[in-house]
Amino acid sequence: MTVYWCERALLPDGVADGVVVHVEGRRIAAVERGERQGVVLEGLTVPGLANAHSHAFHRALRGATQAGKGDFWTWRDQMYEVAGVLDPDTYLDLARAVYAEMAMAGVTCVGEFHYLHHGPGGVPYDDPNQMGHALIQAAREAGLRIALLDTCYLTGGVGTALTGAQVRFGDGSAVGWAARAEELAAAYDGHEDVEIGAAIHSVRAVPPEQMGVVAEFSHRHAAPLHAHVSEQRAENAACVERYAATPVQLLHEHGALGPRSTAVHATHLTDVDIELLGQSRTHVCMCPTTERDLADGIGPARPLFERGSPITLGSDSHAVIDLFEEARAVELNERLASQKRGHWGAHELLNAATGAGHASLGFPDAGMLVPGAWADLVSVRLDSVRTAGATRETAVESVVFAATAADVHSVISGGRRIVESGRHELGEAGQMLNEAMGAIR
Repeated sequence: MTVYWCERALLPDGVADGVVVHVEGRRIAAVERGERQGVVLEGLTVPGLANAHSHAFHRALRGATQAGKGDFWTWRDQMYEVAGVLDPDTYLDLARAVYAEMAMAGVTCVGEFHYLHHGPGGVPYDDPNQMGHALIQAAREAGLRIALLDTCYLTGGVGTALTGAQVRFGDGSAVGWAARAEELAAAYDGHEDVEIGAAIHSVRAVPPEQMGVVAEFSHRHAAPLHAHVSEQRAENAACVERYAATPVQLLHEHGALGPRSTAVHATHLTDVDIELLGQSRTHVCMCPTTERDLADGIGPARPLFERGSPITLGSDSHAVIDLFEEARAVELNERLASQKRGHWGAHELLNAATGAGHASLGFPDAGMLVPGAWADLVSVRLDSVRTAGATRETAVESVVFAATAADVHSVISGGRRIVESGRHELGEAGQMLNEAMGAIR
């Protein structure tokens, strides 16, 4: 049993001073008010954060795609170049470093939207899930739980074949994808720190007649099902022209919406789309830092939430790994679009980064400081130049609207202390990232 004393902690009923958290194994055994004892966690301790949408290999693009003019589609060409050179060893090293960076930002669980499956030319490795195993190993070494969202990716665009690096993503058909994904799921059956989920990459990459196979995998395993949805207007136009339906309508028609499902981005939606997502209780994952980096647009987060869709957050392409920045950007983006303030409360935004995010990844017993939950404790400084002046009454607002990942000083993930005094247990994450990216350039 390990005892942590939190100077301040966010409990289900609000912020409290002097909170004692008893941890046994990977779980919280008890939470109570008490005198200073055990391991002291200063500042505000919140539940672990869930990064609900990650492409680990995109981290290699940070700062390298900003020169000159362009759009999502020109950025995508650069992304394919990175995808074309990775192998299981270099991907392990890169993902381990990326997940260490996430841990230092307070993330204790990652949803990895994984589609880089095969070797050059699309030739499977001896173990066709070798890249997936590398991602899971990387997460475990960095101290994170992982929902590996194994992604079906069959076409290069609506009605077009895979080309170039894309051929590494495909399994030929949804049936071929499912056969490989079943092997992966079997390998981690009973591993409580790993959830094998499914993903439909997008309507560009999975024809409608193939979607039902992926949805059925999710239903059979009671596993998360994620999909990129309406990130670009061009994607919507191509979908409507070919299928006389929006991407959301296609997913609805083929059984891919529901409480275990997540629509990622959901930027350009019709009123009908919003109703279908909300009434089905499909999660919607907003990735504001990537959406602004790629000039995608601003999605209708508040209308979706009000119609019934829980909102979650992801760092996606890792232009920034900072869930506090993602959270406040949901509010700040809507301020820019509406010219009004106060669409979201700080507690709602923090729940998107914690409880709702974990639930969308298949870990509904995480993201809260209560007995029986995963022992994920993230402590944020309230005395930095960004957060100084915070009181108990304003602590959550200060963290959501002023703190950055740099203010995270301690992270306990599943009972394991992986960050102490702002340093990851694996060592210098910056050096790890430099070495990993240097090996693939």
